[in-house]
Amino acid sequence: MASGIDISSAMKVYGDGANAVHAFGPSTLSIEPGEFVSLVGPSGCGKSTLMLMIAGLLDCSSGSISVEGIPVKGPQTRIGIMFQDNTLVPWRTVTGNIELQLELRGLPVSALRGKIDQLIRSVGLDEFAGRYPYELSGGMQQRAAFCQTLVHGPGILLLDEPLGKLDAMTRENIRRDLQKLWLAERPTVVFVTHSIEEAVQLSTKVCVVTPRPGRIERVIDIDLPWPRDLDVKRSARFAAYARQIEEIFHDYGVL
Repeated sequence: MASGIDISSAMKVYGDGANAVHAFGPSTLSIEPGEFVSLVGPSGCGKSTLMLMIAGLLDCSSGSISVEGIPVKGPQTRIGIMFQDNTLVPWRTVTGNIELQLELRGLPVSALRGKIDQLIRSVGLDEFAGRYPYELSGGMQQRAAFCQTLVHGPGILLLDEPLGKLDAMTRENIRRDLQKLWLAERPTVVFVTHSIEEAVQLSTKVCVVTPRPGRIERVIDIDLPWPRDLDVKRSARFAAYARQIEEIFHDYGVL
């Protein structure tokens, strides 16, 4: 079941006094269960810092973050998290890497065999299930990593630039896969990206983060039909959302 996230005046500062580095915040945001929320902003504005605080991998310097009404006080094992560099191990096949996620969590692999096979099929890797990461393209590796992230059925997905290193065509194909997986399961997603187009295509809301110290200054509801295929992307409404966000960054002096 999808979960909600509440961010209340959360801030992260490294160090003290004159040497302090103000990395993020303070910012407040409520993410409803099942929403797909993208964070867009310039490099170094603290998007990834916020994601790590939601995951419980960084403490808030002030303010608080709650997941399902429970304050985040340490690493959150019930979420799925994925970074730009995947965490596939080279000595296991695609199937073996997905199984590893279950093994590390103490979950029964045999009982979830059907879920593993279904996820592999859903991203078109059924012919490559027995292959090792070095035998796969970058896009295939990221598809396998998505399956690894989703296999334990997390209610929350934190995705930190997972498509950033892919070429444009592969990136578009995996966006489609991600959209399909989200529409089927409706987890709560927080997605970090530098691509305005990507944020508009995938999100129910786009949060615009200011230059450092990053603050969530604008939250834009994206009211477009699903699935967001090529026709939707060519629409005037899609272009208007992208232009609105571009104009905000132009005002910041970023574009």
